[in-house]
Amino acid sequence: MKPEIWDWLQDHYFSVAQPTLKNPAGIYPLILASQQGRSDVVGFLLEQQADLAVVDDYGNNALWAACYADSQACIAALLNAGIGMNHQNAASGATALIFAASSGREAVVEQLLAAGADPKLKTHDDFTALDLASTRKILQLLAKLEA
Repeated sequence: MKPEIWDWLQDHYFSVAQPTLKNPAGIYPLILASQQGRSDVVGFLLEQQADLAVVDDYGNNALWAACYADSQACIAALLNAGIGMNHQNAASGATALIFAASSGREAVVEQLLAAGADPKLKTHDDFTALDLASTRKILQLLAKLEA
């Protein structure tokens, strides 16, 4: 284990012996590393067989967290590992694509669409990523899929 990964685990109260387990605050390291855009830590955790199905308190998976960080490296690593790219959180039914579209993360929207994310999924309020597109580029990317 690289010293910077060991330090990160220690700094966030994760077990060095069992690095994929929650910390005392109930946070999964895969979620936090993704949220921080730490592709080095994400890669290490994936090598340690981190559970791709873990979610945060809002029902979002690590892919959502990586989209929040706008980290294409983390997103790529998680997608390559087989994370559920169309996971819908329990609170709103939003997917990572819907989040990325609504928050203006254009490169992330492109990356998720290229990986096969489903643009037709809807939130509990019946909104798609297209409905919530927040920039012209995102609107154009999603609209051409509807045509």
